[in-house]
Amino acid sequence: MSEAELKSCLFNWISQDNERVRALDIVQRCAKQYSIPQWCIAAGFVRNLVWDRLHGFELSPLNDIDLIYFCPLDIRPERDAAIETYLTQLAPDLPWSVKNQARMHLKNQDPAYTSCADAMTYWPEFETAIGIYVSDVGEYDKNTQVTAEQPLFRQCATSYKLVAPFGLYALFDLTLTANPRRTLLIFRQRVLTKCWLRQYPLLKLMS
Repeated sequence: MSEAELKSCLFNWISQDNERVRALDIVQRCAKQYSIPQWCIAAGFVRNLVWDRLHGFELSPLNDIDLIYFCPLDIRPERDAAIETYLTQLAPDLPWSVKNQARMHLKNQDPAYTSCADAMTYWPEFETAIGIYVSDVGEYDKNTQVTAEQPLFRQCATSYKLVAPFGLYALFDLTLTANPRRTLLIFRQRVLTKCWLRQYPLLKLMS
């Protein structure tokens, strides 16, 4: 399959999962509220969906929802906390995690990141460095309650967008690929602690 075909397949799988659609709708609403121009939900939100589908498994529960965004004008951790609180108020049943990538280079001792996509090029494995966001071409009613049964996605015209600096081939090829920008030790520790090879036996370890 081509990269375009893989993207279409991924978007189709996302649209069939009400929980993920709901999460994207809620973050889209939050992005408007907090004037966040650049964001995506990344990591296990996308990765585990593809692995579950390719293994023929029931979809795994969303253990965390990693919202990353890029806002160099305000890198205070308190802003992340405020956004996370807002998301929790909208959907207290979802496990939100919010990180402004404009400051994460300080924690990781990297050169300053220039965007979400740039930050993701430093993530320990290629297959995790994939995110998705919603670009809307309509407006929503701010008083509308977002529920699993009637997510915001279905109330205005929208389109999915992908952030994938390493592409989709590795993810759909069921590999775990070490990013040379991180040490093999970090990669191997993550593989071990996440128990990916046990949970997804078709995965192939690359390094």
